[in-house]
Amino acid sequence: MSSTNPSSFIRNIAIIAHVDHGKTTLVDSMFRQSGIYRANEAQTERVMDSNDLERERGITILAKTTGVHYKDFTINIVDTPGHSDFGGEVERALKLVDGVVLLVDASEGPLPQTRYVLMKSLEAKLAPIVVINKIDRPDARVQEVLNEVYDLFIDLDATEDQLDFPVIYTNGKLGIAKLKLEDESENLEPLFESIIKHIPEPQGDAEAPLQLLVANLDYSDYLGRLAIGRVFNGTLKLGDEVSVCKLDGKIQKTRITKMFSFSGLKRVEENLAVPGSILAIAGVEGITIGETVSNVDTPMPLPVIQIDEPTIAMAFTVNTSPFAGREGKYVTSRNLRDRLDRELLTNVSIRVEDAGSPESFKVMGRGELQLAILIEMMRREGFEMMVGRPEIVTRKTDGQLQEPLEMLTIDCPENFVGVVIERIGARKGKMEKMINHGSGRVRLEFLVPSRGLIGIRGELLTETRGTAILNSLFHGYIEWQGDIESRPTGALVSDRAGKTTPFSIENLQERGTIFVQPMTEVYEGQIIGENARNTDLDVNIVKEKKLTNMRSSSADDAVRIIPPRIMSLEQSIEFIKEDEFVEVTPLSIRLRKKVLKANQR
Repeated sequence: MSSTNPSSFIRNIAIIAHVDHGKTTLVDSMFRQSGIYRANEAQTERVMDSNDLERERGITILAKTTGVHYKDFTINIVDTPGHSDFGGEVERALKLVDGVVLLVDASEGPLPQTRYVLMKSLEAKLAPIVVINKIDRPDARVQEVLNEVYDLFIDLDATEDQLDFPVIYTNGKLGIAKLKLEDESENLEPLFESIIKHIPEPQGDAEAPLQLLVANLDYSDYLGRLAIGRVFNGTLKLGDEVSVCKLDGKIQKTRITKMFSFSGLKRVEENLAVPGSILAIAGVEGITIGETVSNVDTPMPLPVIQIDEPTIAMAFTVNTSPFAGREGKYVTSRNLRDRLDRELLTNVSIRVEDAGSPESFKVMGRGELQLAILIEMMRREGFEMMVGRPEIVTRKTDGQLQEPLEMLTIDCPENFVGVVIERIGARKGKMEKMINHGSGRVRLEFLVPSRGLIGIRGELLTETRGTAILNSLFHGYIEWQGDIESRPTGALVSDRAGKTTPFSIENLQERGTIFVQPMTEVYEGQIIGENARNTDLDVNIVKEKKLTNMRSSSADDAVRIIPPRIMSLEQSIEFIKEDEFVEVTPLSIRLRKKVLKANQR
C-alpha cells in the first residue's frame, strides 16, 4: 500500500441488518470507542436514529452517513434501513461503499429484509464481512445461524471470493468483538481491524477528471440544499467551478461554496476531497439524486442509479369532514401539494400524480409502511388530510395485466400453522417452504400477490394471539389473480352528529367492536366500530338515557363498557374498504365513509 496515496486510508462500508438486530446500537459502540465524544459530552442512545419516528419505532428509515477514525484510517459508515419499503434508500446507500458488514442476530438468524439488502450488495460485487451480534442472548445458536448465513449466500449465487468472508462475534451493547467465540476481548478492535484488512481501499484516479455521484440530499437553513455523495475519480477543492450533469442530459455550472466530511454526527469543514471521500457539498441548488458533479471543461456523467418501481398507491385528499380545520395548521390542497413536492426532493422512491380532481393526489410508494410513515410525519408537522385505501400499481405486458407479487415469511408457534395457511390461502397465497427449527416455532414462506397483504397483518395477529412475526419482500410480477376478499366484516356508522354516551355504547357493544371512547364528538358518516356481520349498520351512538320520576328496578345498574379498540394509523389504513377514508389530523385519526349522508350511500 503506498503511503502517499490519501485514498488508501479511507474505508467505506454499509451496515446491513434486519429490523432490531442491533445495528444502530453497534454503531453507537463504535462511536464511543473511536473517541468521537469528548470526555464530558452527553451521549445519546442509538444516535443514528435521529428522527423522532425512528426512535419511537426503533427502526431506521433514512440512510445516514457518518464517519469514525481508527488509528490513521477514516471509516465512513452508511446506515441502511432494514425495511424493504425503504428500498430506495438502500440502493443509493450501496452506491457509496466498497464493502458491507452483514449483521445477524445470534438467535433469529438471517431474516427476509437482510436478504433483500444482501442480494443488492452481492449484485454490486461488494466485499462482505459477517458480524453475529447479541452473542450474550440466552437463546443464542451461533453455529446454526452461521450455517444459515452460508446457505443464504449460496442461495443468492455469491461468488467464491464473496463466500470467503470473515466472521466476527459481537455484543453491540457492551461493545465487544471477537474473532472466535472463546477469545477474551474488551473492545471492538477485532471489528475495526477486519474492516481495514478485508474491505478494499477505494479505487479511483486522483488525476482523472472529477466525478462525484450524488446519492443523498440534505437541507440546511443556512446553506440551502446539500448534496451528499462520493468522489469516484479526480479531486475536488473548495471554491472549484464544477458542472452538474443533470438527469435529462443538460449541464449546469456552479461553484462549490462549502464542503463537509462526516465525523460522528458532526459535519467537519474540508478543503480537499480525494477519490473515495464521502462528503456533503453546498452551492448546488436544484441538484437531485443520481446526478454527477464533474469538471467544468470535460463533464463526464456516471451511470444513473436505478430504483425499483413503486408497488402501492394511495389517494391523499384535502380533509372535507365536518371537523376539518379544527386541529391542523395546513389544510388546503396547496399546502398538501407543496409538502408532497418537498418530499419528492429527498425521497426518490415516492411518486406523486394528480388524481383527477384538484384536491386529491395519488401517492405511490414501495409499501404501506413507507406511506404510513410519510402520513405520520406530515401529521406531526400540522397537516390535515384524508387518505384512501391502498391500491396496487399494476402494469400491462404483452396485453396481459400483471400485479406485484411478494414473498411473505411468517414465523409463528406450531399450533397456529393451520389457521395461518388457511388465511393466506384465501388471499391467493402459495406456500413455498416450511421449516420447523424444533424450538416450537415454525417458519413459513409464501408467494402472495401484494393485494392480498393489505390488511393481513391485523388479521393474523388476532388469529395467532399476537405471536406471529410477518415480513414481506417484493418478488416480481405475476398475472392478475382475480378477486381477493378484503375485510369480512361491515362497519358501524354514526347516523348523526353529537357526543357519544356510555348508555348508547353499552347497548351497541354486542353488535360488534367499538372504536371510540365515551364523550367523544362524532359526525354523521363517521365509522365508530366494526360490525360483527358483513353489512354496514347505521347506529345512534349519541342517544342519552331518558330520566323520569318513576322508580324502576334497573335505574341504578352501573354501565359496563368494554374498553374500545383504539386504532393506530397503520391499523386504520389496513382496516378501511374502497368506500371509506381515514381522516388524519395532528390530534386524531378518524375513520369515515366517503359519502357521509346515509340516504345517499
